[in-house]
Amino acid sequence: QVQLVESGGGSVQAGGSIRLSCRVSGFTARTYCMGWFRQPPGKEREGVTTYDSDGSTTYRDSVKGRFIISKDNTENILYLQMNSLKPEDTAMYYCAADPSEYCSFRRAFAGMDYRGSGTLVTISS
Repeated sequence: QVQLVESGGGSVQAGGSIRLSCRVSGFTARTYCMGWFRQPPGKEREGVTTYDSDGSTTYRDSVKGRFIISKDNTENILYLQMNSLKPEDTAMYYCAADPSEYCSFRRAFAGMDYRGSGTLVTISS
């Protein structure tokens, strides 16, 4: 049974850091495109960053230089290190995975084969 379980969300002040984790079971994370998506309150869900099977990454402009995606292929865990957080980063963050060769934050969350249920990140000013 495939499962993606996010953890690490919480509340921090602007300028702080949070690290999210996505533990995967039921498939080998190493061979999949994996990514993080988010849905701010009252807004549409958007792609944040992806990590491809060859190690290549993509980031949306608003998080470049602040967020880092990484993956532990041994433990089947996807991480998102978020630094210099801003109030506009407040959102529900979701992990997703797909076997497709097209791996970009521009992909639609609904188009990913496997999706987590999310973890909430709240940034106060």
